[in-house]
Amino acid sequence: MRLTMAQALVRFLAAQHVERDGVEHRFIEGCFGIFGHGNVTGVGQALAEHPELLTYYQARNEQSMVHTAAGFARMRNRLSTLACTTSIGPGATNMLTGAAAATINRLPVLLLPGDVFASRRPDPVLQQLETPWRGDASVNDCFQPVCKYWDRITRPEQLVAAAMGAMRVLVNPAETGAVMLALPQDVQAEAFDYPAELFEHRVWPVGRPLPDDAALDRAAEAVRGARRPLIVAGGGGIYSEATAALDAFARRTGIPVGETQAGKGSLTFDHPQAAGAIGATGALPANRLAAEADVVIGIGTRYSDFTTASKTAFQDEGVRFVNINIADFDGHKHAGLALVGDARATLVALDKRLASWTVDSAHRELTANLRAEWDQEVNRLYHLGHDPLPAQSEVIGAVNELAGPRDVVVCAAGSMPGDLHKLWRTRDPKGYHVEYGYSTMGYEIAGGLGVKLADPEREVYVMVGDGSYLMMAQEIVTSIQEDLKLTVVLVDNQGFASIGALSRSKGTAGFGTRYRHRKDGSIGDDSGAHDGDALPVDLALNAQGLGAHVIRARSVDELRDALVAAKSIDQTVVIHVLTDRYEGVPDYGSWWDVPVAEVSDSAEVRKARAEHEEGAARRRWYI
Repeated sequence: MRLTMAQALVRFLAAQHVERDGVEHRFIEGCFGIFGHGNVTGVGQALAEHPELLTYYQARNEQSMVHTAAGFARMRNRLSTLACTTSIGPGATNMLTGAAAATINRLPVLLLPGDVFASRRPDPVLQQLETPWRGDASVNDCFQPVCKYWDRITRPEQLVAAAMGAMRVLVNPAETGAVMLALPQDVQAEAFDYPAELFEHRVWPVGRPLPDDAALDRAAEAVRGARRPLIVAGGGGIYSEATAALDAFARRTGIPVGETQAGKGSLTFDHPQAAGAIGATGALPANRLAAEADVVIGIGTRYSDFTTASKTAFQDEGVRFVNINIADFDGHKHAGLALVGDARATLVALDKRLASWTVDSAHRELTANLRAEWDQEVNRLYHLGHDPLPAQSEVIGAVNELAGPRDVVVCAAGSMPGDLHKLWRTRDPKGYHVEYGYSTMGYEIAGGLGVKLADPEREVYVMVGDGSYLMMAQEIVTSIQEDLKLTVVLVDNQGFASIGALSRSKGTAGFGTRYRHRKDGSIGDDSGAHDGDALPVDLALNAQGLGAHVIRARSVDELRDALVAAKSIDQTVVIHVLTDRYEGVPDYGSWWDVPVAEVSDSAEVRKARAEHEEGAARRRWYI
């Protein structure tokens, strides 16, 4: 079949499917794109000629469309995703942050940027990076460290091998992440006689592999010998659709379950073994249980520094780790007994080996008491009655209490993810969507769009701070264009509140974190050199200018009224609410390793350094 390389690529992608548990899914469900000279006559022409093959979605920013694809893939448990095409140069490199976020979060996204001429005849073309010592270099080489598969197609026939290689990685849950096929603009338009078999319906099976029996037996023995076991549930368990198996396992054995950011929602918040968030942004129950745990069963977690509180969370002298993970790399972390396999299948197999074993009644009672205490603490923080501006915890409480059981909250960066991790009461495995692997400012609205596109029947609440909103708000326009309603709760604390709090805790008075005019000749507390009047920025008006229906809420009661009103509005709604940047949520005994200057003229910095060294003394080598 004689086609251009770009036409062949579009046909190939349209024919790819995955299958798990007997259910088949189309894998590439559409293509986001912004066109320029590097792709408009190649991939753009192919999409326009046969729009029935891949639905085209228009984006406003190349980074944001990768976030949208990642949000979509996460919502679909990595069984489908979207492609993203850009021109060469800045259009391509704008995707770099999105690629890093997708790979770090183990989410499949396919990147299809234009590239410079393979023939090199018109070199240097517009937006080409010239490297004197390497003729084939381009800005797309920047993506190699953040992609799980990277290839440049310099002849049209190379597509056959490259496309198959890309799909192998995209559908493999142990290897997946960002995948890039760099497409020189001349090669996109070149024709080749491709084999017809390349475009036939192809199904990639996603199996449920099990660890070997000996490893399962050793793991069961380790759990049987535990007196204070704890489960750490990560995102891999949700992607594996293992939440029902975890529910049954935890109920039967009585082992409490702490959840990572990606794993939040593994159990409903009212489950008797649900210990809540764990780690640096963790809750009291999980962190208390972690400190005393003698066996930790990690399910689909990569043990980030936030999960382990920079390796201070697990303090038992002889603590051992049993790690259920599809990725060998993650399964062996902390010198763990690695159960390399599918989370659901492995958990079921482990449960059978443990037969009638359960924790003792004292461990169950401790979990129940900690849960009851924590429930009261969440209620307190939800209803502080803080004045004159509400606390962020009250905003979270209002949204949580008015959201439906299957509604989804989306967030990514700043102080909000930590507060949500502690306080949000999850009722559905897909109801909590916080990108905290890369903590990408600007992810929120774009990621929320991907969530809504993946499951239009759910209400999506995007919670975003003013700092993150200012970095990437333009996909509000895309949500309106595609008729994908979002409810955006824009929490305005007039600056970078999260880093402001961290800065103050480390002795640097919130330097450079407030949105204020510069006041010559002075350095004010919590403002750096910017301690003048507040900036005349109206973010609500900005959102209105992007086409959103805007509601201003000046109190928690007005926020509640706005949330109720938003339910009956059929377009994207932005609810703007001012909050008190200084009213935070406690850390509940957790610690995060942020180094402090070892020498300083500031007494506050020296004090913070002493506190840092005290916390650092708790760090462990898990070997």
